[in-house]
Amino acid sequence: MRFIVMHKVDAKMEAGGPPDRKIIDDMGALVQGSLKDGVFLNGAGLHRSSRRVRLEVDRGGAGLSAVSGPYEGRNELVSGLVMISARSLDAAVEHAKTVSSSLGGAEVEVGPVVEPWDLGLMTKPGAAPERFLLLCKSTPADEAGHGGARHAAAARALSARLGDDGAVLAAESLAPAEKGSRLASASNGKRWWVDGPFAESKELIAGFSILQLPSKAEALAWADRYAAILGDNEVDVRELNDR
Repeated sequence: MRFIVMHKVDAKMEAGGPPDRKIIDDMGALVQGSLKDGVFLNGAGLHRSSRRVRLEVDRGGAGLSAVSGPYEGRNELVSGLVMISARSLDAAVEHAKTVSSSLGGAEVEVGPVVEPWDLGLMTKPGAAPERFLLLCKSTPADEAGHGGARHAAAARALSARLGDDGAVLAAESLAPAEKGSRLASASNGKRWWVDGPFAESKELIAGFSILQLPSKAEALAWADRYAAILGDNEVDVRELNDR
């Protein structure tokens, strides 16, 4: 089974501060060990919301508006994601319009991916492509279990549109939130898992990891280790639809 583990932003991230070195080192050790074990398949982090753009459906459904961040959490329940390479954020936003249109006008958030050189782990290569994550917000059709085919069609349409202007690097659709779980926290440091469905999610997504594991229980155990490294960030675990 494949799962996606998504962690949410915190105040330090939204203020533009880098993660602590210990978080970088401990997360690197977890990911490298999970890669070796065949558990970790893919993952990325996003820059703060002030560097993102949302395609929001206009009132009355007449069209789309591009709204620049920063944002306060609102409709953050995700039904799919696409990672692309593109020339710039503006170009990525234009490509995201194809995804939104293919999904019937769904809201899509576009953000630049955090690269190793952003964390001071290496020097930026001269010809490094820019990567962007397109987060597709959930609709009633997605939560009814019809997301897989819709998102696959959207990814194909985007790939055809990109041509030589970039590439689709990853594309995933999420099973309905009723199959997911959320690691919530309280101000006293207590943590607990809450099973879906989730009527909404108001915490902005900061990054994701895709895992291959035999069971959801094992995915939750991995997410517990992941969350312990991050601190008090909210974490969601969702099943992924088959490709």
